[in-house]
Amino acid sequence: MDSTNEKINEQLNNFREVYSAIALYNHSKVLKAFKECNITTEAFNGSTGYGYNDYGRNKLNMLYSNIFKGEDALVSSNFASGTHTIYTVFRGLLDYGDKIVSLTGDLYDTLEKAIWDDSGLVKKMAITYDKISLNSEDKIDNDVIKNQNFKKYKMAIIQRSRGYSTRRSITIDEIEITAKLIKKYSPNTIIFVDNCYGEFVEKAEPIEVGADIIAGSLIKNPGGTIAQSGGYIVGRKDLIEQISDTFTVPGIGKEIGCENSFDLRLMFQGIFLAPRIVEECLVTAYYTALLFNGLGYIVSPNTNETRTDIIQSITFNDKNKLIKFIQTIQEYSPVDSMAIPHPWDMPGYDTQVIMASGSFISGSSLELSADAPIREPYIAYLQGSTSFYYSKIAIDKAAEAIEKKK
Repeated sequence: MDSTNEKINEQLNNFREVYSAIALYNHSKVLKAFKECNITTEAFNGSTGYGYNDYGRNKLNMLYSNIFKGEDALVSSNFASGTHTIYTVFRGLLDYGDKIVSLTGDLYDTLEKAIWDDSGLVKKMAITYDKISLNSEDKIDNDVIKNQNFKKYKMAIIQRSRGYSTRRSITIDEIEITAKLIKKYSPNTIIFVDNCYGEFVEKAEPIEVGADIIAGSLIKNPGGTIAQSGGYIVGRKDLIEQISDTFTVPGIGKEIGCENSFDLRLMFQGIFLAPRIVEECLVTAYYTALLFNGLGYIVSPNTNETRTDIIQSITFNDKNKLIKFIQTIQEYSPVDSMAIPHPWDMPGYDTQVIMASGSFISGSSLELSADAPIREPYIAYLQGSTSFYYSKIAIDKAAEAIEKKK
C-alpha cells in the first residue's frame, strides 16, 4: 500500500506541476481584465428597482467580455441555472421554423427535455433539431460535417463537457478545427458552445478559437464557489443584443435589471478566485482517477488523457456501489453531512438521479459534489473542490466504503 501511495503522490505532483502553468496563465488573464476594466469598489454598490445605469452590472458585463474575449456579455444573478442560461440563448437567437444541429450528440438531460417539452423549441417554435454523433474516437465528426449542407442550420451547438454520458469532453483544439470548418462552408451559421464545467481548464476559451457565443453557470467554474446564483453569456455584440431582448424586454434589453450589492461583490470576487478553485478541482479529479483506476474501475478521463473540464467519471457496473459512493461523499461534506441521499425523480430528468452536494451554495458544482443517473452501467460523476486536501478525505472514505462492499 505504501508503494502504491508513493506512486500516486508522484503522479499527482507531476500533474500539479504541469497544470500550475495553466492556472498561473489564467490568473494573469483575469487580473489583467480587472485592471483593464478599472474595477473599483463602486462596482459593488448595486442598485434597486429597474436598475437603470447600474454601474456594477455594466462593469461585470465588461469584465466577462474581456476575460472570455467576446464583444459583449450578459451576466446576471437572475439566471436560475446553466440550462436556463443556455435556453435563453436559444430563445433569443432562434426564429420560428429555424434548423439547429448538435455536433456532440445528445445534449445534457435537462436541455434535451426542455427542447422536446410540450412548450419547448420543437413543438412551440417548430424548430428542426438534428444531431451528429461523435466519431469512433469520441471526437466531433468533421468528416460528416464536411458532407452536410450547413447553410440550412441557423445554429451549430457544441456541448463541451460530457453531461451524463460516457463520452469524453471536447478540447479547445477540437472546437477550433470544427469552427473553422463550419465557417469555411457556412459563415452565417452561429457556433454556440455550452461552456459549463470548462472555464479556465485550458488557456484559451471557445470564442478565441472561432465560437460566436458561449454560455455557462455561475455556480460552476466562473462563480469561484461564492457566487450565489446566476449565469453568463458572452459573444458577438449583435447576438448579445438579441438575447438580451428575450431575457428582459425587446427594445430595452440589458439596460435594466438591478443587481444588489451583496450578489455583485460575490460575482466579481468569484471570477477572480475561479482559476485557483478550478486548479483544486482538477487536482481532485486527477487524484480520483488515479485512486479508482488503481482499484480496477473504469475512469474517464483516464490518467493519461487531456482534461478540458472538471468532471471525473467512475464506472461501477453495480447500482449498490454507485449509491454507496454518492452517500459517502455526502457523509464527508461540510454541510448536511447527516443527510443520506437516495435516488429520486429530479425535475428535468427521465431517470431517477442521486446527488451528493453538501455545499455552501445549494447545488454548487464547483464545490465537491457527486451525482449519477440510476441507469446502467452505473456511472458516478464527481466534480468540484474548494480544497484538494478536504476532497481527498471524502474520496478516500468513499473508496474504503466501496471496497468493503466487495
